[in-house]
Amino acid sequence: MSKIKFETTNNNVGCFIYNDLKVIKQDQIDEIKNLLNKYGVLFFKNQNLSPREYINFSSNFGTPAEYPMLKPHKDFKDIYVIERKKTDTGKSFGEGPHTDSSYLESPPRFTFLQAIEVPEEGKGNTLFYNQFLAYEALPKAMKDKIENLKGIFSSQGKIAQTRELRMADHGTSGKKEIKSQHKLVQSIDGRKTIYCSPGHVVGINNLHSEQEELINFLSSHQIKKDFSFSFGWNKGDIALWSNRSMLHAATSFNGDRKMFRITIK
Repeated sequence: MSKIKFETTNNNVGCFIYNDLKVIKQDQIDEIKNLLNKYGVLFFKNQNLSPREYINFSSNFGTPAEYPMLKPHKDFKDIYVIERKKTDTGKSFGEGPHTDSSYLESPPRFTFLQAIEVPEEGKGNTLFYNQFLAYEALPKAMKDKIENLKGIFSSQGKIAQTRELRMADHGTSGKKEIKSQHKLVQSIDGRKTIYCSPGHVVGINNLHSEQEELINFLSSHQIKKDFSFSFGWNKGDIALWSNRSMLHAATSFNGDRKMFRITIK
């Protein structure tokens, strides 16, 4: 049996994988899926996949999902280009903790991000926050409180402002608000996780007077240092994460960066 070469981050937020994805085998794919369910985010270092190879690898995890806010790559409809130029001003796309497209009725389960062009080392990192660990650290009273609550998520939540620059060049027509509700506590392989995207949550169903206080508490708790990891990109690196167990956030930087994103239903 071919083994996956991996090591966890220093606080178990995710793990690094060093196998060459060009020659990955099915039994290794199965092991990667198990690692993804366990750790929430995987970092594939020193890769050199073409767009077609990237799409083929991602297809092992499900069907590609459309992203309603941007147009796809002109040659590869499953890829969405996230690009920042050193002349750009304003916030980076996705700056602020969130989980992708939580405002959809069926949000994407997984997200892939591939580094095509990166700024100098130490710039353009992506922050990840493990929501298995965040849930486990909640007081029992809070776990009980949120167990059956549903969050209300909107495409016009506070993170929407980070899309404006990208949508000017690559956006779809119209800015109609999309809203959906999802349980704040979800389970993956028997482990519970907080599913609450600070960048999209606008309310909590059937909780009126306390909802702002609860949202503020969760939003602060979810991104504590104990649950976080800052990933520095090199050209060719790929990150894969579960949107049900991981928050992520772009960071502010000046420089040229181009990323290829694929989301999976």
